[in-house]
Amino acid sequence: MSDHVTVLFHEAVDALSIKPDGVYVDGTFGRGGHSRLILSHLSNKGRLIAFDRDPVAVEAGKIELAWNSKNFNILHSRFSQMQDELLKMGVQTIDGIVLDLGISSPQLEAERGFSFRAEGPLDMRMDTSRGQTAAQWIETVSETDLERVIKDYGEERYARSIARAIVVARARQPIVTTLQLAEIVAAVVRARERKRESQQNPATRTFQAIRIFINQELEELSLVLRQSVDLLNPGGRLVVISFHSLEDRMVKRFMRAAAKIDSVPRDIPLREIEKQRFGRPLLKIIGKAVRPGEQEISKNKRSRSAVMRVAERIALKTLI
Repeated sequence: MSDHVTVLFHEAVDALSIKPDGVYVDGTFGRGGHSRLILSHLSNKGRLIAFDRDPVAVEAGKIELAWNSKNFNILHSRFSQMQDELLKMGVQTIDGIVLDLGISSPQLEAERGFSFRAEGPLDMRMDTSRGQTAAQWIETVSETDLERVIKDYGEERYARSIARAIVVARARQPIVTTLQLAEIVAAVVRARERKRESQQNPATRTFQAIRIFINQELEELSLVLRQSVDLLNPGGRLVVISFHSLEDRMVKRFMRAAAKIDSVPRDIPLREIEKQRFGRPLLKIIGKAVRPGEQEISKNKRSRSAVMRVAERIALKTLI
């Protein structure tokens, strides 16, 4: 399909503890790495349903995995729509979910507008069939809102200065390419870090922030985490691989809250009925967070920030 390398490939699928006749969901198909391995563990009665909001990934999946059409379905959909889409298919519960968050290598190709290393249109949409592009948003966003997005989603210390520089630059000419934006950001960061050495590209955090905002990534994650509790059968596993601290923090807090339901923070995405089930936990955390080993990191630099967390659905007694 591509030269995309799936992160924590075997670890994630092993963590699902697959039952051959079970029903599983790959919420982030990408280029199909985890899906292929899951399918290899399923019997003729097993089933895998994959989701991806990227139409290119969906079309590739239909072609590459057409041989397994009896066991496999792929849907062009955000994973926040998982529960509704499964119900349309007559699927009420499942035995496992894997979510490999972030962007895939093909999305870093210049024409997709995610990369700060290559010239391309400033797009950043995972689903190119809908929504505003990063360029369209930057053209009209207020300086205050731009600063907030860069600070909150990029955890960028120079958010205010970067926002100001972008607003000044767009007044001179529209910012429509990735390298235009990257050069504006780099000039600000380098001017303030002359004595600091960093291996990270100075535009990394700003590009991350805008991508997260454009694709509503944290809102999407919050919704699918909530749905996972409703969808998973007892013993079913939720496996999540995240690539930055904002995602991992949300996943960690969600799993901890669901494992100790009597003290759920208000901003954790659990429904009230779930919080009222006699203080019983809904999930059991399985093991500690898993990170790639040195060998995987040496082969795939992108994997160095990956963190995998696993939780298992706990059976609940019938409410009276």
